[in-house]
Amino acid sequence: MKAVIQRVTSASVSVEGEVIGSIGHGLVLLLGIAKGDTQQDLDYVVERVINLRIFSDQAGKMNHSLLDVQGALLVISQFTLLGSVSGGRRPGFEQAAPPEEARLLYEQAVERFRTLVRQVEVGRFAAHMVVTLSNDGPVTLTLDSRDRRAGTQVSAQESDTQDRR
Repeated sequence: MKAVIQRVTSASVSVEGEVIGSIGHGLVLLLGIAKGDTQQDLDYVVERVINLRIFSDQAGKMNHSLLDVQGALLVISQFTLLGSVSGGRRPGFEQAAPPEEARLLYEQAVERFRTLVRQVEVGRFAAHMVVTLSNDGPVTLTLDSRDRRAGTQVSAQESDTQDRR
């Protein structure tokens, strides 16, 4: 799974001119499901998104998570995150999961987020959407669950040590 995480002051998603989801302070999550993604990839992404310390504390340091600030979450399915532009002029989407497989994992992710986050809004799977947001900071991060599989993520202990700096 690939994700783009954006800290926002507000965001909305529209389909055919109708707003179908809207949030205030929180995160916009663009979520791409890759071929071969599993429940473990979903668990990893959900845990990381809700616990990333990317909201400022009183000292202005990024020290609070989405859960800490009781922020909202707007989740948008985004298969184009799996697009490759390395060959030719048209992106290739061979790494993207087939729609029926991607829809299942996307819906499972949304349901998991809804059990953890106070407000979760969503786009419409496989629809042409217009996403409007006010990026706060701007803060934009990327996350790839394959990094976890490749062992490129730092351990929790190393992460805590880095956070204290």
